[in-house]
Amino acid sequence: MAGGKGERFWPASRLARPKHLLPIVGDKPMLTQTIERLIGLLPVENIIVITNSEQLEGVRDVAPMLPDANIVAEPVGRDTAAAVGLAMLLVKQRNPAASMAMLPADAVVNDADSYKSALETAFKAAESSASLVTLGVQPTEPATGYGYIQCGPVKEVIDNRDIFSVRQFKEKPDLETAKLYLQSGEYFWNAGMFVWSVETISAALSEFTPTLMTGLEEIESGMNEGKDLVALLGELYPHLEKISVDFAIMEKAENVLTLAATFDWDDVGAWPAIERQFPSDRAGNVNKGEARYMECSNNIVVSGEDHLVALIGVEDLIVVHTGDATLVCRKDKAQKIKEMVRNLGEEEALKRLL
Repeated sequence: MAGGKGERFWPASRLARPKHLLPIVGDKPMLTQTIERLIGLLPVENIIVITNSEQLEGVRDVAPMLPDANIVAEPVGRDTAAAVGLAMLLVKQRNPAASMAMLPADAVVNDADSYKSALETAFKAAESSASLVTLGVQPTEPATGYGYIQCGPVKEVIDNRDIFSVRQFKEKPDLETAKLYLQSGEYFWNAGMFVWSVETISAALSEFTPTLMTGLEEIESGMNEGKDLVALLGELYPHLEKISVDFAIMEKAENVLTLAATFDWDDVGAWPAIERQFPSDRAGNVNKGEARYMECSNNIVVSGEDHLVALIGVEDLIVVHTGDATLVCRKDKAQKIKEMVRNLGEEEALKRLL
């Protein structure tokens, strides 16, 4: 899934080239890294990217290893349940008996071997019990920025990994609740990585989102008649129900299983996450690009090529410089960047910066 706006990474991230099309962490765009991480587990021709029309060319630029037919653009965003349904249809057209994984385009994972191994086990679990399988990340801190998965008892063991039933999904908690989750040992972070068979997810869509499924079946009929996919989606996709797959299905279904991710994971949700991915100096300053500090501490600087950012006597700032915009923000106000971007969108002269 590669259609997010990445507003929290403005001004580097823009609507046509958001976070997953940028090398926020590493030397390659996040989507490129995600695709390359899957090679060896899956044939490259089996990797499909769901994006949107604004980002279609950008995705093609960073994913030249994929056939054009494997990069499909939503004409409008209808949230993740619709994206899951579209992906299901695309896979079903190739093989109705297939299993599939739905993965975010922009997570940071360095241990590719463990990542592929965990996904391989997840495929086995999904196929052995007709279940909806999710990969959970072992919490390392009482994070309030992630959803949580509460584990039930172990249902089976596959590849020497415990496969747990899921009691319930929890929305992003406050700090005290997150501390209780961490202390209990019953919770994983929800990394938004799902594995299921076409048949199983199709049945779940029919049961829990019948209105959405009716629209998907109309699209499927057009596909079976050989209609042009772009035109078909342009006509029908905007009318699909808008709802997230977590709320629509995962929080309601009873055949949900989870297993622990044995790989490192970071969803890099906003600029402060840079601190976890880059080394700091003795005063806690972190930079991607050229920066110099005098009497400074705990700052984050991101700058483009051939541009130096110099800071004097400041602390706890985010400074991001691009060719046409500069952001200066206190780290504890990083979540306000999204609001700033929306404010800019209300000014006609500044829409070029979105």
